[in-house]
Amino acid sequence: MADFPAKVNTETSSPQSQSSEHGGISLQRLTANITTIVDMSFIRSIPAYLMMAEIVLGLLHWALITSSPYTLVPVYGWVMFVAVTLWIITTILFLMILFGAQQKLNTVPWPLAVMVYHGIATLLYLTAFLANAASIQPFSITNYYGTMAAAAFFGAVVTVAYGVNAFFSYLDWKGDGGNAATSTVPT
Repeated sequence: MADFPAKVNTETSSPQSQSSEHGGISLQRLTANITTIVDMSFIRSIPAYLMMAEIVLGLLHWALITSSPYTLVPVYGWVMFVAVTLWIITTILFLMILFGAQQKLNTVPWPLAVMVYHGIATLLYLTAFLANAASIQPFSITNYYGTMAAAAFFGAVVTVAYGVNAFFSYLDWKGDGGNAATSTVPT
């Protein structure tokens, strides 16, 4: 028993990476750390592409509206509220999924939460798009008519992106054991 501590090896790294510690961090170790932080399977998925489209096109949507005197038509308050709020929440959700926060917050049923979020976002953006499209007329005699029409177009595209993402979230929820009765029965 006296020689037990001498026989125990507590090394968790490979000998190659241990030699590079003395000369600084190697590029290979740095890229390995980045890929363990970022969920690479998510970034290559269709829902990730859709969320990136929602972020970029949603930003374009509300940026077009804010570049005009939208306060003259009161309904644009609702459009801006929906566009900016969903843009912020989608950006946060994208970053949370990208960096694996759902594995650290495992008490949240993530597939269900993402599906519900995208479903509600689709409905909210549909109302904002319809309000935007119906309120272009007051701008018809100004130079902002094209800007507001483009904003309505991008609002429609973002609405479709949220709807398609809601569908893929539904498929993910159903495929991830959304039915508790079937996922607990041993086979």
